[in-house]
Amino acid sequence: MLVSQAIDTKRAVRSFTDQKLSESEVKTILNAGRRAQSAKNMQPWSFIAIQDKKTLKDLSELGTYAGHLAGAALGVAILTIDPNQRWSVMFDAGQAAAYMQLAAWEMGIGSCMATIYEPEKARDLLGFPAEYHIRAAISFGYPVEKSVLTAPPKKGGRESFDELVHWEHW
Repeated sequence: MLVSQAIDTKRAVRSFTDQKLSESEVKTILNAGRRAQSAKNMQPWSFIAIQDKKTLKDLSELGTYAGHLAGAALGVAILTIDPNQRWSVMFDAGQAAAYMQLAAWEMGIGSCMATIYEPEKARDLLGFPAEYHIRAAISFGYPVEKSVLTAPPKKGGRESFDELVHWEHW
């Protein structure tokens, strides 16, 4: 799959089958995040790969719309250095998230971002050090609706190119 195809067809997937991901698939996803670019190559992130169903369920309860984590084959908690330290930290974490999601999509694996609104409860659950912070996690798994993987790009619902892009000035 070309990157442009992945970008055109990628959809948020929130309902997953019970099929597990292979070790190779999990490592491919995580490595894509590891390889993401970052400001000054700081790589201000670490990832916690979660496959335990109880942990995924507990994490899903720490975000208002994070319920899809409970049904995922894999959850990836994205930990960053203090996001108040540099404005680019969350941008960089977003790039790592996007790379992971596109790598998964290429393999036929769906995903969806989840915002974690109770970071201290997440720290207690996942046991990460005080110098790290959590704001987001991603669910991964095989979509219940297989057709989402081959559906043509959706029409409408997004600003048109000409409405969104301005040349040289506003």
